[in-house]
Order: sequence, then structure tokens, then C-alpha cells
Amino acid sequence: MTTVADLTAEVLAGKHGPDPAELTATSVFWLHHGTRLAGGDVTYRNSYVLVRLGAAFGACAFETGQLTPEVCAEFSGAPLEELLRQDSVPLRIAALDAYLSAAAPHEAQPAAEPVVLPAGTPEVRADARDAAIAGLLDIAPGARVALIGVVNPLVAAIRDRGGTCLPCDLNLRRTQWGDAVTPEMGEVLGVADAVVATGMTLGNGTFDEIVRRCRERSVPLVVYAQTGSAVARAFLGDGVTALSAEPFPFSQFSAAPTALYRYRAAA
Repeated sequence: MTTVADLTAEVLAGKHGPDPAELTATSVFWLHHGTRLAGGDVTYRNSYVLVRLGAAFGACAFETGQLTPEVCAEFSGAPLEELLRQDSVPLRIAALDAYLSAAAPHEAQPAAEPVVLPAGTPEVRADARDAAIAGLLDIAPGARVALIGVVNPLVAAIRDRGGTCLPCDLNLRRTQWGDAVTPEMGEVLGVADAVVATGMTLGNGTFDEIVRRCRERSVPLVVYAQTGSAVARAFLGDGVTALSAEPFPFSQFSAAPTALYRYRAAA
């Protein structure tokens, strides 16, 4: 398996569980929210499409205008196979994530290390989430670390470990400390000693290229994923070195304790 398209083809062929033509996407959700944490000067705007398959949810973030709320009425109750064959990348990823999450729930995986995010304010929960992700970083002092999908606490975590952060993001232009952020991931992938990438790269179609470059250069890749957490897991040990998988409900949608799951590829 080389790409997300290859993984999708395997699922459609029944190689990872039941025939998706026999499964129903009970509900499709369209979500949009904005967040500005206390003391911050950036308002994060996020949109998600969610697909429910039995007890499992699949999720994918998308850019403004990629999907409209009408997707809910159009695809709720449709065969999962139909969603997996749509032109919309976010809808396909959400459906694929739902399928893989149902076939192998994170909470049932021996390789998964559960991390419970505490009840509390958005700031408390975001800090706990970012600390859990940072705990997957294993970098040598002086290492150049590409951060694709800029989260300011991860910039700080990379620096705290002696690394040099190379920030890349399609929507942000400066970090909290004023560092320039490039929108061109090729600029950082070619020189990085390690890569940290958001699962949102699955939704914008850049995940395959990131994995390919990391494989070619034998560079470790850490993924932190609300989007497609079970999809990214399928690449663990095959391009992805470590993963923070946060299935729905995400930390920002609840004040109660929720879990994320950390994975590390076998050495």
C-alpha cells in the first residue's frame, strides 16, 4: 500500500473487513466552529464533515467552500461504498476513517496508548492535548523539524527539545513569536531531519506527498490527527513513525474527559 487511494481500493475490495456496499452511513454531519483561546491573538476556524457508521465516527476537516450543509441530507443513510467513491476528498476521507475506526476501534488496539484529556476549560484541554502530541517527539538537539500545520505549542515543544522549527501552513503567515510561516511544504520537506504533520493534510490531498518524501529520505514522521485518525494509523510503520489519534468527539467539542490514543511504530 503506497497511497490513500490504494488503501481506499483495498477497503472497497473487502480486504480490511466487511463489504462497504453492505454498510450504511447512518448520519453525515457538517460542522463549523471558531476558537480563540485565552491570551491568544489567532482565531482558528475549522470545518469538519463527519460520517457515522454504527458506533464509529469518521472525520475530515475541509476548507471553506469545499462542502455545503446539503451533504448531510444527500448522504445520510447511503451505502458507505457510495461515499467512498465520491469526488469530494473530505467526504471520502471521513467515510474511510469511519470504516477503519469501526473495523478496528482505537480503544481496542493493543498498540494504542490511551491519554485521557482532563475535564475543564478549552485552554486546559488544549494544553493537555498538545502536551500529549509533544510527548511523541524524539528529536536530536539541533534537528530541523518541519511542522506542517502550525500549532504554537508544538512550535514551542520543538524548540524546548533543542530543535529548529520549520513552520508550514496554508492559512497562517506568522507564529505566535513572529516567525515567518511558508505555505510551500516542499521548502521544508527537502531539508527537514524530522516532520510533524497534521491529519488535515489528508483532507487537502498533501498527505501522500508528505509520506512519500519521508519514506524516500528515511525521515521520521509524526502525525497528529483529528482528521482521519484511523486512516493515518494504516500508514504506521510504512512512512508514519508515530501518531496521536484523536477520534470524535474532539477535545474542543466537550468539557468532559475524552481520550486520544498515541501509537509508535515498532523499531
